[in-house]
Amino acid sequence: MTDASNTPDVPNALPPLPEGRLQGRLLFADLVRQSLSTAAAEGWPRLVLCDPDFADWPLGERAVVASLQAWARRGRVLQLLGQDFGPLRRQHPRFVQWRVAWAHLVEVRACGSATAEEWPSAIWSPFWTLERIDKSHGVVVASRDARRQVGLAERLDYWWQKGTPSLPPTTLGL
Repeated sequence: MTDASNTPDVPNALPPLPEGRLQGRLLFADLVRQSLSTAAAEGWPRLVLCDPDFADWPLGERAVVASLQAWARRGRVLQLLGQDFGPLRRQHPRFVQWRVAWAHLVEVRACGSATAEEWPSAIWSPFWTLERIDKSHGVVVASRDARRQVGLAERLDYWWQKGTPSLPPTTLGL
């Protein structure tokens, strides 16, 4: 009998994404890493990442960019929704380079009209959601519940509609 996990065509099983109310400042970054790795392994067709500035997300890490690279395929969509993309540009250059290469899959909108308290910090997919409900204490809610998923999708869509295109993959100059 052969071990299927050693076969190159069979991906290594990832631990299941957690559910429930979780707390920990470092936990949020770990959940971002784990969710993007899972998205790649499971082939999630759409991801929405939302945060005021993405300053404390691990988007520039090699492993995160590798997960996004593995996820990127024809027909997939990554939507980034934020208020200020300046910190993302400065702190996550690997991610910005990846975004340039995969610009045809990445849609970015900025909306500066919300207050920090009402702005969501979340990951949405058709299969799992993560929402940071208290940034200062690192409290998040992770769920596969359809009602929570629909509610978050509606709030993100509301801000998406209010936003304008942002973070262009190239800058044109004269």
